[in-house]
Order: sequence, then structure tokens, then C-alpha cells
Amino acid sequence: MGSGLAERIRARVDGTVYGDSLQLSRLQQPAGDPGLFGPDSMVWRVHSNMLGMFTGGLAALLMQTLHPLAVAGVDQHSVYRQDPVGRLNRTAGFIAVTSFGPRCEARAALARVRRRHDQVRGTAPDGRPYAAGDPALLTWVHVAETSCFLAGYQAYGGHQLTAAQCDRYFRETAIRAEHLGSTAVPASETAVRSYLASVHSELAPCDAGLAIVGFLRGLGEGPLERAALRIIMNGAGALLPVWAAQQLNLDRPGPALGLLHRAAAHALGAVLRYACEPSPILETARTSVSTPPAHVDSPQFPRPLRHGPIPSRT
Repeated sequence: MGSGLAERIRARVDGTVYGDSLQLSRLQQPAGDPGLFGPDSMVWRVHSNMLGMFTGGLAALLMQTLHPLAVAGVDQHSVYRQDPVGRLNRTAGFIAVTSFGPRCEARAALARVRRRHDQVRGTAPDGRPYAAGDPALLTWVHVAETSCFLAGYQAYGGHQLTAAQCDRYFRETAIRAEHLGSTAVPASETAVRSYLASVHSELAPCDAGLAIVGFLRGLGEGPLERAALRIIMNGAGALLPVWAAQQLNLDRPGPALGLLHRAAAHALGAVLRYACEPSPILETARTSVSTPPAHVDSPQFPRPLRHGPIPSRT
């Protein structure tokens, strides 16, 4: 693969995922600020794996459609149909800044999302009122997201995390969820499994949710992009719990086809690593953290956790 092709792939991926929503300067100041988590955290390790985040992020969107109240908020207030790339850009930018950015930028991003949540309320088709700022609803969105991100990393990140490291990941990400307004956030693998079992009876496919799934499956411009998104969709479906895939009418492939899907995902991951790494987001954040600070800002979040070195490539 020539460098020219790699540059084109990188430009297309960055433009599609981030667009203009993330300026690297937001990750640079103040120098020495490790952000909410720090470079030794499980969040940096999991969220720096591109294929794991792509498949995990899509799996999270699929899983979130099973909550009728969460779907009602998206269906009635989101512009995902008119501007799917813009919606993706804003979401990816938020995850990047709160994962890798300095505390001041992370706090600002969290505050913006909380203000937006305050405006998202209404009545679902079944007659129940909903509000995006409802702590229970926020917890559902958080658990669906983080459990799928972690599943994506475990499937495509190379060296799998241990059970203790998975628990650390959930403890770390609970910080962000709580500052968005979530309560009773499960902070271990066991707690996440118990939580999902407890809310299972509240989950069911609905017309709006299935429409979102159909919309996601039809994304892509041109044959190459559609093929890449099909690979990611197949990988995302494999990350879902069996009951979630069944409710969404997502066929589980047999053993032979499953191996083919996994091989295709790993091949796509190799292309993404060649074209898109080193990640400018990760490199900028690492440089900023390693730069001696002029002064240390008083943190309003817990100090970053230290759990051992993060590999340079995952």
C-alpha cells in the first residue's frame, strides 16, 4: 500500500469520524494535565484501539435501540437521518475529548452534553414521558456503550484485558457517567452483568428502533465504504449479547461464516492501523501529558488512575 493511498484512507476516515468537531489544540493545554484518566488508564488503552471502537460503537448504537424511551429521544430530537456524519462527528469528538483531553476541556464537553440533555424530553409512542437527563436512562446508555467498547477491544485489541483490568475500565468510565448525571453506575463486570439482567424486562424492539437499525445498515458512500461498513456491522453484531441480537433480528452466522467475518474485520483493522496510526489524537495527548506544566490546575475529578503502561500500538 503506497503512502499516497494511506493518506487518502486516513483523510477519509478522519473526515467521516471527526470532521471539524475535534481540534487537536483542545488536547494540548494546559501542558502536563492528564485529563480524567491519564495515559496509564484502561480508558486510554481501550479507547485507542480503532477497530474495537468502531465495532463497539456501532454495537452500542444497536443495543441502545432496545430501550423504547432512549429511542424516543433519538427519534424525536436527533438529526441523524438528515446529518448522520455530523451526529457521528459530535459523538466521536465528545468521546475523544473526555477520554484523552485535559480536565478543563473534558468538563466543558460534559457540561455541553448536560445542557443538551436538559432540552430533550417528550412522550414516547407508548404514552410514557421521557427525559434525556433521567439518571436511569443515562445509566442505560452508558452501560450499553462501555460494555460494547470493552467487547470490541477484547475481540480486536490484540492482548485481552484481564478480569481485574476490565473492572478497572468500568470503574474509570463510571466517573464520566456520574458527571453526566447517571446514578447507581455499575463499576465492574459482575455489576454490569447484573445490571443488564435487571433491565432486560424493560427492553424490546420498537418501530423507531428498528428503523434506526435499518438506517445504520444502509450507510456508506461508494462500494469500498459500504464494504468497510458491512464488515464493521458484522463485527458489531457479533459483539452483542445473544438476546440483544435476537431481539433486533440480527442473524448470528454459523461457525464458518463467523470465522470469515472475524478474518475480514482483522484485515480491515490492519488497513486502518497502517493508514491511520499513529493516531494524532493519542500522540497529541501523550505529548501534552509529558510536557512539564507551568502550574497544576486543581482537579475537580478524581486523580487519574495508574494501572501500568499502555502499549504504543494496540
